[in-house]
Amino acid sequence: MTTYQDINKTLDVHNHPFTQAHIIQNDQEALEIAQQLSQQFKQNAVLRDAERILPFEEVEAFSQSGLWAITVPRQYGGADVSSHTVAKIIALFSGVDGSIGQIPQNHFYALEVLRNTGTEQQKKKLYSEVLQGARFGNALAEFKTKTAAQKHTQISQTQDQNRNGYVVNGEKFYCTGSLFAHRIPTLVRDAEEREYLAFISADAQGLQRINDWSGFGQKTTGSGTVKFNQVFVESEYVIRFDTAFSEPTLVGPFAQIMHAAIETGIARAAFEETIERVKKARAWIDANVERADQDPLTIYELGRVAADVRASEVLLKQAAQSIDAAKPQPTVENIAKASLDVAKVRAHSTETALKASSKLIELAGSRGSQRADGLDRHWRNVRVHTLHDASRWKYYFIGNYVLNNILPPRRGTL
Repeated sequence: MTTYQDINKTLDVHNHPFTQAHIIQNDQEALEIAQQLSQQFKQNAVLRDAERILPFEEVEAFSQSGLWAITVPRQYGGADVSSHTVAKIIALFSGVDGSIGQIPQNHFYALEVLRNTGTEQQKKKLYSEVLQGARFGNALAEFKTKTAAQKHTQISQTQDQNRNGYVVNGEKFYCTGSLFAHRIPTLVRDAEEREYLAFISADAQGLQRINDWSGFGQKTTGSGTVKFNQVFVESEYVIRFDTAFSEPTLVGPFAQIMHAAIETGIARAAFEETIERVKKARAWIDANVERADQDPLTIYELGRVAADVRASEVLLKQAAQSIDAAKPQPTVENIAKASLDVAKVRAHSTETALKASSKLIELAGSRGSQRADGLDRHWRNVRVHTLHDASRWKYYFIGNYVLNNILPPRRGTL
């Protein structure tokens, strides 16, 4: 196995045209399927991480289970599960394999943008595809701009009189999930600097997916480059993006709670693994006890991690409740509350996951450093994933509200 799989040979095999997926009816069914499927994915998680094996089969099973359609509104045939259920499911998969837990995040994000800015016809068409098993990746960020907010990828009206649509030109990076996707929602700007999300077919002429993501964590998310050279996209697959933030919507808080769920899930998994490893570890000589699980300092450290992990889970639930409370009728005030509650869990889960994954290696002792066990993958995954957003700025916006009553900005990072 080479560092990078030859995706030119594998994409056609694994990303076959989507077939009818199972349709989940409610939250309970979604959680039951997630529990069962995540345990299946646990079997080869260490190997996938060590050898950077892209999880094509696992992602196919994931979407065919119906779990990628659980946020589709009921009026379009979906289960429309609660935000807490979405967060719990992402946390479950992230604890097993951080990459698999992250891969559907942008899929759900694109569906939330669609819910807020898409036309009725666009919703019917794209929701129907998802219910059938379609997977959406992402091409949002760019690597070569001066700031993260800048975007150079352009959309313009096609000059072909026989086609109703647009052409896209540009290059994206950090395109998580794009290697596994049937469509790639792409953030573009027109000549007037208006922003759109174009749901481009992954096999469109002129679109190139490159397996060049080399992060030391989250190694199999497929977060590499997507290039667009005169790529055509039909008008019906292009929706407004900027209006998802100029108006009060849940696009930002919903995106961020999924990130928090990834970290919370990894923190829980690292903590539970620590308990098992401590039971097998040798006691420190100065503790004067028979076993490591009798060492008072080890017990103290585990107690601190236990409290932090549980606190992140409670904050996650509270943030999800704020999102769902705002969903029926979004206002400036309830969207700000949702953003702030999500910021709290996002900041806390960042610190908790880093701490829990580090303590796992520390308290497991020298045996915890063995490459075959893959205990380091939790820390590597968290360290890379938490780079999405700086927790210090979460604390700033929280503090600025409680001290000065200044509402946080509306964007995808809050």
